[in-house]
Amino acid sequence: MAIYLVQHGMSASKDVDPAKGLTSRGRVETERIAQVANSYGIKVGRIVHSGKTRAEQTAAIFHQVMELQAPLEVVSGINPLDNVRTFAGTIIPESDIMVVGHLPFMQSLVSYLTTGSEEILVYRFQNSGIVCLSADENTSGKLDWFIKWTLNPNIS
Repeated sequence: MAIYLVQHGMSASKDVDPAKGLTSRGRVETERIAQVANSYGIKVGRIVHSGKTRAEQTAAIFHQVMELQAPLEVVSGINPLDNVRTFAGTIIPESDIMVVGHLPFMQSLVSYLTTGSEEILVYRFQNSGIVCLSADENTSGKLDWFIKWTLNPNIS
């Protein structure tokens, strides 16, 4: 059981591209991370994104490079300032969902799931990077989330 959280690839500034689509570097980095993820045999059952151009393009690259059969879907509630608690309540760990979104939402979601607080920074995302979260059921039947692995374009 896992969820894959992806920050969209590097995007153009609004003055260069009003839709803030991916830059050529953003495409290259996303393709590279998707190729590595594919080589590890990551199983994705569903891909969701915010509908913003940069998230949609990032999700499409993962979908294509990883040759996924999983549907691409736009979902609400994962925009930069949306409530992570609301979205967290919809996560089904067994779905192996990939969520392609934005900061600060993605960092806050990782923090909330792993610590119960959105305020504690436990992971700093990179554009095109993946954070894989997994969960174990504790003795009270609650899920204890933890970072299983991460994959990023830069290690510095």
